[in-house]
Amino acid sequence: MIGRFRSGDNVFYGEIEDGHVYPAGGVSAGTFELSELRVLPPSFPSKIVCVGLNYKDHAEELSMEIPENPILFLKPPSAVIGHGDKIIYPPSSSRVDYEAELAAVIGKRCKNISAEKAEDVIAGYTCFNDVTARDLQQKDGQWTRAKSFDTFAAFGPYIVSTDEIDVSDLKISCRVNGETRQESSTSNLIFDIPFLIEFITEIMTLEVGDVIATGTPPGVGELQRGDTVEVTIQGIGTLRNEVV
Repeated sequence: MIGRFRSGDNVFYGEIEDGHVYPAGGVSAGTFELSELRVLPPSFPSKIVCVGLNYKDHAEELSMEIPENPILFLKPPSAVIGHGDKIIYPPSSSRVDYEAELAAVIGKRCKNISAEKAEDVIAGYTCFNDVTARDLQQKDGQWTRAKSFDTFAAFGPYIVSTDEIDVSDLKISCRVNGETRQESSTSNLIFDIPFLIEFITEIMTLEVGDVIATGTPPGVGELQRGDTVEVTIQGIGTLRNEVV
Protein backbone atom coordinates (compact mmCIF):
# COMPACT_ATOMS: atom_id res chain seq x y z
CA MET A 1 0.00 0.00 0.00
CA ILE A 2 1.52 3.29 -1.17
CA GLY A 3 0.62 6.82 -0.13
CA ARG A 4 1.73 10.35 -0.94
CA PHE A 5 2.68 12.46 2.06
CA ARG A 6 3.96 15.82 3.21
CA SER A 7 6.45 16.34 6.02
CA GLY A 8 7.36 20.01 6.34
CA ASP A 9 8.43 21.12 2.86
CA ASN A 10 9.03 17.55 1.65
CA VAL A 11 6.45 15.71 -0.46
CA PHE A 12 7.13 12.03 -1.04
CA TYR A 13 5.64 8.60 -1.69
CA GLY A 14 5.95 5.99 0.98
CA GLU A 15 4.91 2.47 1.83
CA ILE A 16 2.53 2.13 4.79
CA GLU A 17 2.96 -0.71 7.25
CA ASP A 18 1.66 -0.99 10.82
CA GLY A 19 1.23 2.75 11.26
CA HIS A 20 4.66 3.55 9.88
CA VAL A 21 5.63 5.12 6.55
CA TYR A 22 8.78 4.06 4.72
CA PRO A 23 9.75 6.74 2.17
CA ALA A 24 10.22 5.60 -1.42
CA GLY A 25 12.99 8.12 -2.14
CA GLY A 26 13.92 11.77 -2.12
CA VAL A 27 13.62 12.01 1.66
CA SER A 28 16.28 11.39 4.29
CA ALA A 29 16.58 7.81 5.41
CA GLY A 30 14.38 6.52 8.17
CA THR A 31 10.72 6.03 8.86
CA PHE A 32 7.83 8.26 9.89
CA GLU A 33 4.87 7.71 12.12
CA LEU A 34 1.77 7.91 9.89
CA SER A 35 0.16 10.23 12.46
CA GLU A 36 2.90 12.87 12.01
CA LEU A 37 2.43 13.19 8.24
CA ARG A 38 -0.17 14.97 6.16
CA VAL A 39 -1.84 12.52 3.75
CA LEU A 40 -2.01 13.98 0.23
CA PRO A 41 -4.02 12.78 -2.79
CA PRO A 42 -2.17 9.63 -3.91
CA SER A 43 -1.54 11.07 -7.39
CA PHE A 44 -1.94 14.39 -9.18
CA PRO A 45 -3.81 13.54 -12.38
CA SER A 46 -3.79 15.52 -15.62
CA LYS A 47 -7.42 14.40 -15.91
CA ILE A 48 -10.00 12.29 -14.13
CA VAL A 49 -12.06 10.10 -16.45
CA CYS A 50 -15.38 9.17 -14.86
CA VAL A 51 -17.96 6.58 -15.87
CA GLY A 52 -21.67 7.23 -15.44
CA LEU A 53 -24.27 4.52 -14.76
CA ASN A 54 -21.86 1.59 -14.40
CA TYR A 55 -23.51 -0.55 -11.69
CA LYS A 56 -26.26 -3.01 -12.58
CA ASP A 57 -28.03 -2.41 -9.27
CA HIS A 58 -27.85 1.37 -9.77
CA ALA A 59 -29.42 1.04 -13.24
CA GLU A 60 -32.18 -1.09 -11.68
CA GLU A 61 -32.70 1.52 -8.94
CA LEU A 62 -33.19 4.20 -11.59
CA SER A 63 -35.24 1.91 -13.91
CA MET A 64 -32.76 2.67 -16.68
CA GLU A 65 -31.53 0.41 -19.46
CA ILE A 66 -28.01 -0.96 -19.31
CA PRO A 67 -25.87 1.26 -21.58
CA GLU A 68 -24.30 -0.34 -24.66
CA ASN A 69 -21.07 1.62 -24.17
CA PRO A 70 -19.56 3.40 -21.17
CA ILE A 71 -20.86 6.92 -20.56
CA LEU A 72 -17.77 9.08 -19.97
CA PHE A 73 -17.23 12.53 -18.52
CA LEU A 74 -14.20 14.38 -17.15
CA LYS A 75 -13.35 16.15 -13.92
CA PRO A 76 -10.52 18.72 -13.90
CA PRO A 77 -7.39 18.32 -11.76
CA SER A 78 -8.39 21.53 -9.95
CA ALA A 79 -11.21 19.50 -8.30
CA VAL A 80 -8.77 17.11 -6.57
CA ILE A 81 -8.59 16.79 -2.79
CA GLY A 82 -7.28 14.00 -0.58
CA HIS A 83 -8.24 12.11 2.55
CA GLY A 84 -9.09 14.49 5.39
CA ASP A 85 -9.48 17.55 3.16
CA LYS A 86 -12.69 19.60 3.13
CA ILE A 87 -15.42 19.38 0.49
CA ILE A 88 -16.61 22.94 -0.12
CA TYR A 89 -20.35 23.29 -0.68
CA PRO A 90 -20.66 25.85 -3.52
CA PRO A 91 -23.05 28.77 -2.96
CA SER A 92 -24.53 28.31 -6.46
CA SER A 93 -25.90 24.84 -5.58
CA SER A 94 -28.67 23.77 -3.21
CA ARG A 95 -28.18 19.99 -3.67
CA VAL A 96 -24.75 18.36 -3.38
CA ASP A 97 -24.52 14.55 -3.49
CA TYR A 98 -21.94 11.89 -2.61
CA GLU A 99 -21.05 9.09 -5.03
CA ALA A 100 -18.79 6.31 -3.71
CA GLU A 101 -16.56 4.79 -6.39
CA LEU A 102 -13.63 2.48 -7.01
CA ALA A 103 -10.86 4.28 -8.91
CA ALA A 104 -7.91 3.00 -10.92
CA VAL A 105 -4.71 5.09 -10.95
CA ILE A 106 -2.66 4.92 -14.12
CA GLY A 107 1.01 3.96 -13.76
CA LYS A 108 2.26 4.24 -17.37
CA ARG A 109 1.57 6.67 -20.20
CA CYS A 110 -0.64 4.65 -22.53
CA LYS A 111 -2.75 4.68 -25.68
CA ASN A 112 -4.68 1.92 -27.48
CA ILE A 113 -4.28 -0.65 -24.70
CA SER A 114 -6.20 -3.92 -25.04
CA ALA A 115 -8.25 -5.22 -22.13
CA GLU A 116 -5.82 -8.14 -21.87
CA LYS A 117 -2.91 -5.73 -21.28
CA ALA A 118 -4.83 -3.29 -19.03
CA GLU A 119 -3.28 -4.42 -15.76
CA ASP A 120 0.18 -3.52 -17.12
CA VAL A 121 -0.69 0.20 -17.11
CA ILE A 122 -2.49 0.38 -13.73
CA ALA A 123 -0.45 1.53 -10.72
CA GLY A 124 -3.21 0.46 -8.37
CA TYR A 125 -6.63 1.20 -6.92
CA THR A 126 -8.07 3.69 -4.46
CA CYS A 127 -11.35 5.12 -3.13
CA PHE A 128 -13.07 8.01 -4.92
CA ASN A 129 -15.97 10.33 -4.11
CA ASP A 130 -17.52 11.82 -7.26
CA VAL A 131 -19.12 14.80 -5.50
CA THR A 132 -21.90 16.27 -7.65
CA ALA A 133 -24.08 19.38 -7.59
CA ARG A 134 -27.20 17.43 -8.54
CA ASP A 135 -29.47 20.42 -9.03
CA LEU A 136 -27.03 21.97 -11.52
CA GLN A 137 -26.60 18.65 -13.33
CA GLN A 138 -30.36 18.46 -13.85
CA LYS A 139 -30.61 22.13 -14.81
CA ASP A 140 -27.77 22.05 -17.36
CA GLY A 141 -28.59 18.73 -19.01
CA GLN A 142 -24.88 17.99 -19.21
CA TRP A 143 -22.48 17.38 -16.38
CA THR A 144 -19.41 19.63 -16.58
CA ARG A 145 -20.46 22.39 -14.19
CA ALA A 146 -22.06 20.02 -11.67
CA LYS A 147 -19.02 17.74 -11.45
CA SER A 148 -16.16 20.25 -11.68
CA PHE A 149 -16.26 22.50 -8.62
CA ASP A 150 -13.03 22.72 -6.64
CA THR A 151 -12.94 19.89 -4.02
CA PHE A 152 -15.44 17.72 -5.97
CA ALA A 153 -12.89 14.97 -6.78
CA ALA A 154 -11.90 13.44 -3.45
CA PHE A 155 -9.74 10.33 -3.65
CA GLY A 156 -7.39 8.28 -1.50
CA PRO A 157 -6.19 7.69 1.06
CA TYR A 158 -3.70 5.28 -0.49
CA ILE A 159 -3.06 3.18 -3.60
CA VAL A 160 -3.21 -0.62 -3.38
CA SER A 161 -1.21 -2.21 -6.21
CA THR A 162 -2.63 -4.65 -8.73
CA ASP A 163 -0.62 -7.54 -7.30
CA GLU A 164 -2.03 -6.93 -3.82
CA ILE A 165 -5.74 -7.06 -4.63
CA ASP A 166 -8.36 -8.52 -6.97
CA VAL A 167 -10.99 -5.85 -7.55
CA SER A 168 -13.56 -8.08 -9.26
CA ASP A 169 -15.67 -8.59 -6.10
CA LEU A 170 -15.02 -6.03 -3.37
CA LYS A 171 -17.54 -4.56 -0.94
CA ILE A 172 -18.02 -0.82 -1.54
CA SER A 173 -19.96 1.47 0.77
CA CYS A 174 -20.60 5.08 1.68
CA ARG A 175 -21.44 6.38 5.14
CA VAL A 176 -22.62 9.86 6.08
CA ASN A 177 -22.16 10.73 9.76
CA GLY A 178 -21.73 7.01 10.44
CA GLU A 179 -24.97 5.98 8.69
CA THR A 180 -24.60 3.61 5.73
CA ARG A 181 -26.09 5.13 2.57
CA GLN A 182 -24.56 2.99 -0.19
CA GLU A 183 -23.60 -0.67 -0.07
CA SER A 184 -22.79 -2.91 -3.02
CA SER A 185 -20.00 -4.93 -4.64
CA THR A 186 -17.70 -4.21 -7.53
CA SER A 187 -18.99 -7.48 -9.00
CA ASN A 188 -22.02 -5.39 -10.06
CA LEU A 189 -19.95 -3.25 -12.44
CA ILE A 190 -21.42 -3.25 -15.95
CA PHE A 191 -18.07 -2.47 -17.60
CA ASP A 192 -15.05 -3.79 -15.71
CA ILE A 193 -11.74 -1.94 -15.47
CA PRO A 194 -9.92 -3.80 -18.29
CA PHE A 195 -12.82 -3.02 -20.65
CA LEU A 196 -12.77 0.63 -19.54
CA ILE A 197 -9.01 0.92 -20.11
CA GLU A 198 -9.40 -0.39 -23.67
CA PHE A 199 -12.40 1.85 -24.36
CA ILE A 200 -10.83 5.01 -22.91
CA THR A 201 -7.35 4.59 -24.41
CA GLU A 202 -8.85 4.19 -27.86
CA ILE A 203 -10.12 7.76 -27.36
CA MET A 204 -7.37 9.49 -25.39
CA THR A 205 -3.84 9.05 -24.08
CA LEU A 206 -3.72 8.41 -20.35
CA GLU A 207 -0.82 9.92 -18.42
CA VAL A 208 0.91 8.65 -15.29
CA GLY A 209 -1.26 9.57 -12.30
CA ASP A 210 -4.50 9.91 -14.26
CA VAL A 211 -7.54 8.49 -12.51
CA ILE A 212 -10.43 6.41 -13.85
CA ALA A 213 -13.47 6.59 -11.53
CA THR A 214 -15.58 3.57 -12.34
CA GLY A 215 -19.10 4.63 -11.37
CA THR A 216 -21.25 4.51 -8.28
CA PRO A 217 -23.66 1.90 -6.83
CA PRO A 218 -27.25 2.63 -5.74
CA GLY A 219 -28.12 4.85 -2.80
CA VAL A 220 -26.69 8.15 -4.00
CA GLY A 221 -27.95 10.99 -1.84
CA GLU A 222 -27.56 14.43 -0.37
CA LEU A 223 -24.80 15.99 1.70
CA GLN A 224 -25.16 18.94 4.07
CA ARG A 225 -22.59 21.35 5.43
CA GLY A 226 -21.09 19.79 8.55
CA ASP A 227 -21.50 16.20 7.32
CA THR A 228 -18.65 13.70 7.39
CA VAL A 229 -18.72 11.41 4.36
CA GLU A 230 -16.74 8.15 4.18
CA VAL A 231 -16.13 5.92 1.16
CA THR A 232 -14.91 2.45 2.14
CA ILE A 233 -13.73 -0.28 -0.23
CA GLN A 234 -12.80 -3.70 1.07
CA GLY A 235 -9.04 -4.23 1.07
CA ILE A 236 -8.31 -0.62 0.08
CA GLY A 237 -9.41 1.53 2.99
CA THR A 238 -11.60 4.50 3.89
CA LEU A 239 -11.63 7.96 2.33
CA ARG A 240 -13.02 10.50 4.81
CA ASN A 241 -13.95 14.13 4.13
CA GLU A 242 -15.97 16.80 5.90
CA VAL A 243 -18.38 19.09 4.04
CA VAL A 244 -18.06 22.80 4.81
